[in-house]
Amino acid sequence: MNYLKHLFIIGIALIIGQNLYAQQKTYCNPVNLDYGYTPIPNFSEWGRHRATADPVIVNYKNDYFLFSTNQWGYWWSSDMINWNFVSRRFLRPWNQGYDELCAPAVGVIGDTMIVFGSTYTNKFTIWMSTNPKLDEWKPLVDSFAIGGWDPAFFTDDDGRFYMYNGSSNQFPLYGVELNRKTMEPLATRKEMYLLQPWRYGWQRFGEHMDDTFLDPFIEGAWMTKNNGKYYLQYGAPGTEFSGYADGVVVGEKPLGPFIPQSMPLSYKAGGFARGAGHGATFQDRWNNYWHVSTIALSVKNNFERRIGIWPAGFDKDEVMFCNTAFGDYPTYLPDNESDHLESRFTGWMLLNYNKPVVVSSTYGNYQANYAVDESIKTYWSAASSDEREWIQTDLGDISTVKAIQVNYADQDAEFLGKSLGVFHQYKIFASTDGKKWNLIVDKSQNTKDVPHDYIELPEDVKARFIKLVNIHMPTGKFAISGLRVFGFGNMEKPKKVEDFIVLRTEKDKRSAWLKWKIVDNAYAYNIYMGTEPDKLYNSIMVYGANEYWLKTLDKEKTYYFTIEAINESGLSPLFSIVEVN
Repeated sequence: MNYLKHLFIIGIALIIGQNLYAQQKTYCNPVNLDYGYTPIPNFSEWGRHRATADPVIVNYKNDYFLFSTNQWGYWWSSDMINWNFVSRRFLRPWNQGYDELCAPAVGVIGDTMIVFGSTYTNKFTIWMSTNPKLDEWKPLVDSFAIGGWDPAFFTDDDGRFYMYNGSSNQFPLYGVELNRKTMEPLATRKEMYLLQPWRYGWQRFGEHMDDTFLDPFIEGAWMTKNNGKYYLQYGAPGTEFSGYADGVVVGEKPLGPFIPQSMPLSYKAGGFARGAGHGATFQDRWNNYWHVSTIALSVKNNFERRIGIWPAGFDKDEVMFCNTAFGDYPTYLPDNESDHLESRFTGWMLLNYNKPVVVSSTYGNYQANYAVDESIKTYWSAASSDEREWIQTDLGDISTVKAIQVNYADQDAEFLGKSLGVFHQYKIFASTDGKKWNLIVDKSQNTKDVPHDYIELPEDVKARFIKLVNIHMPTGKFAISGLRVFGFGNMEKPKKVEDFIVLRTEKDKRSAWLKWKIVDNAYAYNIYMGTEPDKLYNSIMVYGANEYWLKTLDKEKTYYFTIEAINESGLSPLFSIVEVN
């Protein structure tokens, strides 16, 4: 009876938790998934940590199914906020190893979902299911003749079936048509696209794109068809970098030839969560496009990563775009047909960037201010995981709080691989004076693993101080990489940026230097850029600086730029568009 009672209590708690999430109309990157820990001991030499990457989301029967690297399972969701994990080991006895579905391919043929992991062998199963919610899978083929690393499947409107693959800094992406029943290739693989870093600056290897050390990597193929055209997407130049992005080449046929779009498709080099490469494009139930991709941490290991979801689409000229401006701020979930050229950003501003922080204790050099510095790479750690540990952030003035994101970090974690049944528990209090406290979030009975928990408050809260109190950690110390408070401050919105200049020289037209006058009451700036004045589809959020070294340009194109200032109360008007040849 005790066991049944325990299961009943857990079930009720799960239902309550799901209902709370279901009430939310917004989400915030990184996506709040119960990410597994890297299963490879050698990848944890600087500390055990969560990691996944290379995501694919497919809309299957109006539910969203998310697969990613080495998770020993996958997720499904009906709303893109509440994700349900399905535990599953896809490797067969003859191909067991650490790479459990590394960079998986997921496709839909008719009413059947198929899944296949990266491999260089021909002894690897392609799985099929018509009921993936309940983990009902069977082999489609047990021996896939051609294999491939970073594979992707694509079913055309005429029913013909294709696979794309490639992960190399020497060789291109490849594509081939397959027999959709036997999975046998109908021809030899064709070369699709090889990087051109001599022309496209964003394809250069390195955090600062310095053309040094290694040649850039091309990987993570994905195909999207829109209005009769084929958009082959790919990741570059390296998964550990802030500039990790997905590019796109466009063709009239599924196997090319293709012409590159100059700008990266998904690009997020600034802000809290950086990187937007090796992903996939999918449609929601209202046929709006979204792009899911990899976010880089790369602290405890180069392959320490998370997942982000960004609005995407095609403009009237059939240019494919992805909107990552304010991509790690609260964003509206899909709820109807919408134009993703219009921002899905809620307008809720970050209220506690670099504001004063008080904590219960500090472990080592993991200082308190790291929890509010808008870098997912740095974090504060308490000395223990005890209930007495807490962190308090001062917003500087009484503000309107609308949402809070709690980003946990891995300090002295003990897990390897996927651990089920683990959870976080905490409470959040608010105060206007630092003396009288009101409980605004109670997760003391939570039974879910929520490493990037995001709470949209049911009602606005007036507060100057926000205090997060630990109750339970699944493993390791109580550590926070970002306690992020969103809403509206009481100051004036920032004034328009002045003296914005962009310098580009003939020596290397892939690069430019951007400079502007500091706006006194701004904490950050958004730079927008594109190759046409009405298509400024790439953006960079810059905190605490008034210059930026840009190295992403197509040396053969004219560029257009603008900039806006950001503070706790909102945005400035945009600067007049600057044309740079």
